[in-house]
Amino acid sequence: MTTTEHRTTLLRGGRIHSPASQDATAMAVTDGVVVWIGQDAAGDALFGGQSTIVDLDGAFVAPAFVDAHVHSTSAGLLLEGLDLTDCRTLADCLRLLREHATANPRTIIWGHGWDESRWPEGRPPTRAEIDAVAAGNPVYLSRIDVHSALVSSALLDQAPEARTAPGFHPDGPLTAQAHHAVRAVARNSIDAAQRRRAQHGFLRHAAAQGIAAVHECAGPDISDPQDLTDLLVLAGTEDLPEVTAYWGELASAGVARRLRVAGLAGDLFVDGALGSRTALLTEPYTDAPDTSGAAYLDSTQIADHLVECTRHGMQAGFHVIGDRATAEVIEGFRRAEAVVGLQALTVRGHRLEHLEMVDAEQAAALSRWGVIASVQPMFDALWGGPDGMYVDRLGATRGIGLNPFATLASAGVSLAFGSDAPVTPIGPWAAVRAAVHHRTPGAGISPRAAFTAHTRGGWRASGASDELTGSLVPGASATYAIWTAGELVAPAADNRIARWSTDPRSRVPRLPNLQPDVDLPVCRATVLRGRAIHDPEGLLPVG
Repeated sequence: MTTTEHRTTLLRGGRIHSPASQDATAMAVTDGVVVWIGQDAAGDALFGGQSTIVDLDGAFVAPAFVDAHVHSTSAGLLLEGLDLTDCRTLADCLRLLREHATANPRTIIWGHGWDESRWPEGRPPTRAEIDAVAAGNPVYLSRIDVHSALVSSALLDQAPEARTAPGFHPDGPLTAQAHHAVRAVARNSIDAAQRRRAQHGFLRHAAAQGIAAVHECAGPDISDPQDLTDLLVLAGTEDLPEVTAYWGELASAGVARRLRVAGLAGDLFVDGALGSRTALLTEPYTDAPDTSGAAYLDSTQIADHLVECTRHGMQAGFHVIGDRATAEVIEGFRRAEAVVGLQALTVRGHRLEHLEMVDAEQAAALSRWGVIASVQPMFDALWGGPDGMYVDRLGATRGIGLNPFATLASAGVSLAFGSDAPVTPIGPWAAVRAAVHHRTPGAGISPRAAFTAHTRGGWRASGASDELTGSLVPGASATYAIWTAGELVAPAADNRIARWSTDPRSRVPRLPNLQPDVDLPVCRATVLRGRAIHDPEGLLPVG
């Protein structure tokens, strides 16, 4: 007869974020499951003699975050590669490119993050300017939104089909199919060892930010099947965040089964991005009246994809940003409902990524279909407000109405927060704060709603429908992060979101102060199902 040894860890002396006990200071974990939450004295009496004790010394313990939209390899390459996100001028961009080319001769240069909308010159470098500093190296520089790119002549020579593809420009950024052609060449230049280092570095970095799971939004226009397969193997063999994978392609269910993905969703593009003027609009861009963006899918294709995925019991999803793209998606859902019925369509939890331009009537329709909105609060922090890029592109009337989180949440649309890394850096507390302090008055949500969207919301978006996952209560998975945090504050009454109570009598757990002038929490450890995936201080027991 064999016996199983159950290992219990008692965390005490901290501040535990739990709906089971608003003032909890201790938590016991056995075999990767939360078994008890309460006060130190009770924990000592119940578990002190038979457990490993972790003294939290006042630290804040909360459910770990989920980043619901990432591109791991690209984000990992940025950690070690040519990072242009902090460039403030065109000259800065060219200087960094020259330095990188000098230090890395005869190699392809993969850079990311330029944003000409913030530069005094108001334009990106020309191809001639790039060639002048690239020392003959092939150069691929994706814009901050990754929907256009600058390339050198040397790289363009390796993708001659780009010159006749939609989106080609003789001297400026490439978009649409021309961009996809040059990106494929740049992507294929990355060998297996580089890819593994990038993926490993990104996942380690995510864990260090208190993130226990990420949703990889892959697809044929931004990655490849081998990249995705390698990422899933890596995440399954090391102590790293869990990866839920999506593949954005109109295809049969066999593709999803072969790639082991959660759905044919993620970055399946209906349109592009506002910064690159490829998001699909009803009316032309204010700063480029000759274009209304790019249409990659129409309502018939959207409906067919929804029907196929629904019938095969999997999630469908789409990248959608512009208002005309949103309208196409709404019409696609209507057509799909007519084929498969409301119940079948709703139960799948189909996803929309970004969903930046959506009105109250559309939000109500999406709620009826059980759609999950995978959204990025840092988009508003970077580009929203009366002086932001959105207003530059769309004008004052349209430009301040984007990312209406309160409208979506009030309509009953489930929210899941993500970074779209490398488009914005992963930093979940910064995203929660951005959702609360939206740059358009009335569009933000309460701290509790925002925190829920970045924790439980991410698990729900990948199919976890129970009430335990993503919270710290007895019976839940021990998936949490330990933070150095300042004062915890009780939620104030907030009439914007009726779905989540903020009445103090409901014993809603306190959260860190998210005011703009207050330092955000710093992660000390991250745990996934009882297993430490980030613990540089050795706070937690090994194994």
